[in-house]
Amino acid sequence: MQIKSIVTFIAIFLTLWFSQSAKGQDNYEIQVYPSETIGKGYTMFELHSNVSLIGPLFANDASSNLHQFHETLEITHGFTPVFEVGFYQFVNLPNGINPQMIGNHIRPRIRIPDDWKFPVGLSLSAEIGYQNPAYSPDTWTIEVRPIIDKDFRTVYLSFNPTFGKSLKGVNENQPFDFEPSFKMAFHLNPKIDFGFEYYGATGPLFNSPSFQKQEHIIYAALDLNLHPDWEFNLGTGWGLTDSTDRFMVKLILGHKFRTKDRSKKREKEF
Repeated sequence: MQIKSIVTFIAIFLTLWFSQSAKGQDNYEIQVYPSETIGKGYTMFELHSNVSLIGPLFANDASSNLHQFHETLEITHGFTPVFEVGFYQFVNLPNGINPQMIGNHIRPRIRIPDDWKFPVGLSLSAEIGYQNPAYSPDTWTIEVRPIIDKDFRTVYLSFNPTFGKSLKGVNENQPFDFEPSFKMAFHLNPKIDFGFEYYGATGPLFNSPSFQKQEHIIYAALDLNLHPDWEFNLGTGWGLTDSTDRFMVKLILGHKFRTKDRSKKREKEF
């Protein structure tokens, strides 16, 4: 294993984390992205589910995530080998019943082509969308997410230094927030990865609140690689600050489909 490369990767992550200056971490789509895009002609359907079983010691407002099931349907289509577009539908189920539509986002993403021979995977996504004002003081937001990752022989690393901003709402005049996330997964065998994921929300750049008012959570995460077209990620998370949910459970289930090439089919018909 290339130990020096792994140490360098982690050092970059920690440097960026501690150097930044708290917008709440969204508890709907909890995922550390890989740099790889889905591929031309493929469509991925993913269901992101999570629930807070033990809430934060300190709540910023009256709306709590405690015991509320959050469901996100994500549909991603690959338009070229390096470009994809994702669509999100966010749903809240208070006490597991009466689904409430929270909002929709759209997310284009582009990555570095393989023939560029970069030493790490690198891609960039920009997510923009609307949230119901009953659930968010900012109805329109944008998120810019660089993605840097590397798969070594026995371990996979991914870092998402995400920057988010309100476009319309009470925080629209505020600068970008910093919301880093990081994943380290050990390849136990070809079918099973186990490791941890970190998610943070450190607040506005250059004007961070105290550490206990920021949000930081660590998940123990299991990934099953049972088939190239299926995705399975299960995680249990523990909050590290008083403003973070103290115990959460999340599940991601996904399936990838190949879109039929209708142009070739028409050629055969003639």
